Formats: sequence, C-alpha cells, structure tokens
Amino acid sequence: MHDHPPLDTTTAPDDPSELFAHWYRAALDTVSDEPTAVALATVGAGGRPAARMVLLKGFDEAGFVFYTNFASRKGAELDANPHAALLFWWPPLLRQVRIEGRVTRVDATEADAYFASRPRGSQIGAWASPQSEPLADRSELEARVAAQSARHGEREVPRPPFWGGYRLAPDAFEFWQGRPDRLHDRVHYRHADGVWHRVRLAP
Repeated sequence: MHDHPPLDTTTAPDDPSELFAHWYRAALDTVSDEPTAVALATVGAGGRPAARMVLLKGFDEAGFVFYTNFASRKGAELDANPHAALLFWWPPLLRQVRIEGRVTRVDATEADAYFASRPRGSQIGAWASPQSEPLADRSELEARVAAQSARHGEREVPRPPFWGGYRLAPDAFEFWQGRPDRLHDRVHYRHADGVWHRVRLAP
C-alpha cells in the first residue's frame, strides 16, 4: 500500500462538508470509472437492511442528491424509514467516506430540471421500467421501451410522476484514509447541539 497524506482531527476542517468537497474533487480528477458512484443503504419497515449502488447527482450544504423510481425497493424502504447511509469508495486514493442522515424527496421543480438534462434514452427508460418488479425476460422490457418511445414520439419527454430525487441531509460523516500496515486514519464527525464534533477512531 502506498503512503498517503495523513488525516487527523488536528488538521481536518471543522465542517465535514469542506473535507468531503476536497476529497470529491480529487476523486473526480483521479478515478476513471464512475467516481460519483456511491453505495446507498436503507432499512425497510421490517428492519431488514439493503444496499445498492446509485450515482450522486449533486451535493451542497443541504445534503446529497440521488434519483430513482419512487416505487422501487429503495423508494419503498425510504418511505417506511427515511434514514439512510451512503458509502463512497475511491480505490486509487485509498479513501472511503461514510455519511448518515435523514432523507427527504427533492421538490418537483428540482427533479424536473434534472430529468430534462438526462439523455432521451434514459428518460424513456424511466417511463418504461417498472423498477424492482419481476420481468418475464429481456424482451418484455424492450417492448415496454418501444411502447414508450412510440407514445412520446418526437415530443419532449416529461418526468414521470413516480420518478424523482431524494436528498440525504447528513448528521454523521466518517472519513477513512488508507495507510500502511492497516493502520488507517479515521475521523468521525457527529452533528449535535448545532455544531460538528469530530474524533479520531482506531482503524
């Protein structure tokens, strides 16, 4: 394992969003395949956890945004329990970031703007796919895509009412920097009493 710049509570910024933005820019510059990919973990009404990869579509002081079909498994689980966790892993940098918080839907105007920016094929796919539902075979999906393509023709494709975005408002971060001999650096942030508290964790 190559050595990397150390991470410590004495040098980490007071606001974890500042550190995330710095690491995220480095990932965009360094990671060649899907640097915005992030594992999303949810828990449904029955208490059973599930995780899958999604793409981060934006972040700011309000939180981290991703999009999906509201009727998908993740959508149903977020309706039942609006708390989730994100995990970024950037192997070339030997860095991971864990983020936890409460999730809410983004407003319709924001979702409409993002949907309008998507490639047309992805827009049609959002209408065609009954996400997380069983399919008989690939041809069923292709037939649904063909039907939606014919339905919309050359017109602008509107956002489906069952598709949109979620924003995770963080109340905890953990930054992990790989170091030699498995003696990794870990800095954990927790938001309480209106401020961020940070502490170093054992690897």
